[in-house]
Amino acid sequence: MRPMLASRGSTVPSGSGWVHEVKWDGMRVLAEVRDGRLTLWSRNENDVTVSYPELHDVGVLASRDVLLDGEVVAMSDGVPRFSALGDRMHVSSAVRARLLARSNPVTLIVFDVLRLEGQDVIGQPWTVRRELLEALGIGSAHWQVPPAYDDGAMLLQATRAQDLEGIVSKRRSSTYQPGRRSKDWLKFPHRPSLSYVVGGWRPETGSDTRLGALLVGAPGPEGLSYRGRVGSGITGKAADQLLEALAPLRADSSPFRDEVPRVDAVGTTWVRPELVVEVAALGLTGGGRLRQPSYQGIRVDLSPTDLKE
Repeated sequence: MRPMLASRGSTVPSGSGWVHEVKWDGMRVLAEVRDGRLTLWSRNENDVTVSYPELHDVGVLASRDVLLDGEVVAMSDGVPRFSALGDRMHVSSAVRARLLARSNPVTLIVFDVLRLEGQDVIGQPWTVRRELLEALGIGSAHWQVPPAYDDGAMLLQATRAQDLEGIVSKRRSSTYQPGRRSKDWLKFPHRPSLSYVVGGWRPETGSDTRLGALLVGAPGPEGLSYRGRVGSGITGKAADQLLEALAPLRADSSPFRDEVPRVDAVGTTWVRPELVVEVAALGLTGGGRLRQPSYQGIRVDLSPTDLKE
């Protein structure tokens, strides 16, 4: 099962028909507990349980059969940041994951329940699912159920002041629609961070082997549209991770449907458009290029197809 997705909203809805939650800057997961064992599924249905050993203690859920929707978050200067998950999302070694759990622990923020004691509850309205979720009694060092709020405008202002990612407004009567992007859920992010597909990479100045910048694009019906070169935020460790991920994707020609400017294309190693990365930027220029982009991390939980929704 894939999680339900929110549509981008223009105005925060008001009135008793809506409820509002904090939007968390992390990795979306479905968390399944059966016979006291946890399985974590990423948005693209990969098993990522081994990456987060600190979540394996399911506490009060040990005797339950549940499927939950939530977000894995890591802190940077006391604030959830997707970039802080960089070291955690790519780990397949249980030993390495345990070491990282001590130095950079994560928390599972749970905000919905989809199955309870073998019964699907996705057809129930949000209000019923929320009551079922709160009744589970979840609350520990690494598992939390955050509050929901009636005043969306207030929450939007508060999250901006606290440098949080934003809010999600949900219709109280909404059922859970797996894998669908619904207007019953509306998202209002503060930070201009979006996901893009990598189409090539350029070496660091003075090196033929060190990665210094990515060439990224946005997928659409007519192909991958070039959005510019991203170099800021690619440190030594991030560069190594990117090179490892991009090495098997090497291609003979550009995957972009439009022409890449010569200043960006010269010296570029082209790759198949399969790797998704998160990029923060100050919007787009008039020419459709990212303004002051900064690399945030690899989105192992997303595929290029997900970006076309």
